[in-house]
Amino acid sequence: MDRMIGVLAVGHVATGVVEENRLAGALRVYPPNPGEGGDVFEEMPADSIAECLKQQIEAAARGQAIRAIGVGMPGVIRCGIVEESPNLQQIKGLNLQAMLQSDVPVVICNDADAMAAGIAAVRGQLDRLIRVWTLGTGVGFGRYPWIEGVWEGGHSVVTLDPKERFCGCGGVGHLEGILGHRAMRLRFLDLEPEEVFANAKAGDERCASFVKLAHRALAAATATSVHMDGPGKVFITGVNARFINLELLNLYLHEMVKMSPLQGSMFEIISTTDEMGVIGAAVNAVRAAQ
Repeated sequence: MDRMIGVLAVGHVATGVVEENRLAGALRVYPPNPGEGGDVFEEMPADSIAECLKQQIEAAARGQAIRAIGVGMPGVIRCGIVEESPNLQQIKGLNLQAMLQSDVPVVICNDADAMAAGIAAVRGQLDRLIRVWTLGTGVGFGRYPWIEGVWEGGHSVVTLDPKERFCGCGGVGHLEGILGHRAMRLRFLDLEPEEVFANAKAGDERCASFVKLAHRALAAATATSVHMDGPGKVFITGVNARFINLELLNLYLHEMVKMSPLQGSMFEIISTTDEMGVIGAAVNAVRAAQ
């Protein structure tokens, strides 16, 4: 039976051995109490990040025969190289695949792509197109099955308003500049995102107008994906998925997608876990190895 190792490195490191699209044993988490000290990689040099990942992989393998290793982490990642990672600037240009490579194939993918693959695996839908939006500090976009490309869907341009400059990358009119947690805090300097959505429900006109903008922006980015990639199930996850009104989002999407072959896409809010991302990283690795 083929064994793979999956790694999800977002804020902390989760590592596990995967067999037949499920964990074979306990999940390893480093540091043991994630979240207490912020992002474990934030102040860590690039070489030390690679060494940390290598140690976690070796500890998970425990001398077992491994077919492939998959690592999911934030950033624009192509051919095993981290071409850009706004939240971890020190790893920009890092050839992580080469640094982790041994006698086992190593595949590095974006963490949102790993999560999309994990959703497909856990739900028994590896034969379907799966897309997922992750709503957190920024906005991530994951796709399964993975195909060559950048897939930075959170930076989709959803407005031509030159005043929309809240995206962390500095770009104008991006989805992340509207729905990203950091962007919302910059837009409403006097309110936290939780207060914005609560005030909108209470009838505050300024907040209600933003909530409509946020939903239209997410619908617009999704509609662009549908027009390029076809219809299908679109999942929404992340800490800020709680702000999304599915009825309103579906209404806006259906206003934007009118060609009959492209209709039928649906949204679903889903809770994702480290386990799901670890499985997805392993799934992407074995697909690439094949």
